[in-house]
Amino acid sequence: MRFPLLIAALAMAGAPALSSAQRPPDTVFLEDLTWDEVRALQQAGTRTIIVGTAGQEQKGPHMVMGEHKYVLTWTTEKIARTIGKALVAPIITYVPEGSWENPRGHMAMAGTITLPEDRFKELLTHTARSLKAGGFTNIILIGDSGGNQRGMSDVATALNTEWAGSARVFFIGDYYTKAGEDMRKWLNGQGFTNEQIGSHAGMLDTSELMYVNPKLVRPDKFANNGGFQGSGVSGDPTKASAKIGEGLLKIKVDNAVAQIRASMSAGAKEN
Repeated sequence: MRFPLLIAALAMAGAPALSSAQRPPDTVFLEDLTWDEVRALQQAGTRTIIVGTAGQEQKGPHMVMGEHKYVLTWTTEKIARTIGKALVAPIITYVPEGSWENPRGHMAMAGTITLPEDRFKELLTHTARSLKAGGFTNIILIGDSGGNQRGMSDVATALNTEWAGSARVFFIGDYYTKAGEDMRKWLNGQGFTNEQIGSHAGMLDTSELMYVNPKLVRPDKFANNGGFQGSGVSGDPTKASAKIGEGLLKIKVDNAVAQIRASMSAGAKEN
């Protein structure tokens, strides 16, 4: 939120204008604010908060394992600033990644961390309840990984029943599912094949991280399907670029913003 808008909103509400020393910093991230700065923003109308779920999982030999977190930090800031009067909670990085018993898939790679589905939903539930208790009335759940989607949807449904309109939880699945379809169509239209795009740590993930933070990518390790069996890569990261990443992230943000606005206008509590 821009400072002049905050001051004007407080003045209209009968609150005294804030001095320069009292003004919250220009950030949407909850963890970068003090509690009384959050309260001041809430008094000025900021009652929406985004809860992003990422994942600590292998991303092949050419990307850091926190790729989802870094991408989600970037996209949630854009989303919050676009919809306005919204903050972003700390990214949740512990999500379902499979079992540690007879590990396979991502869990077969060193460093992946998993939560059972019921524990993930419990974590989300307590997070949402905490934010509601702290004054937020619109809680938005966004996940940057496929394994997170069902749990977020279940939690949103359960809490909306429990709260009966005193606050609302919105699961924004279009950020991942619809955006994923749109991104593939966009890349197909530029001549890239589905095989080149891949399904994990290929063109999509690599391009996004190259745009958000290229220092976290290892270009010297780019290879089609990771270059060896069991690399954890599906697709061809040699086709990735920061320019492609910029376009992909715009698709994600645009899909999320559109669904948020439609959902909130369809019966959510106003900010």
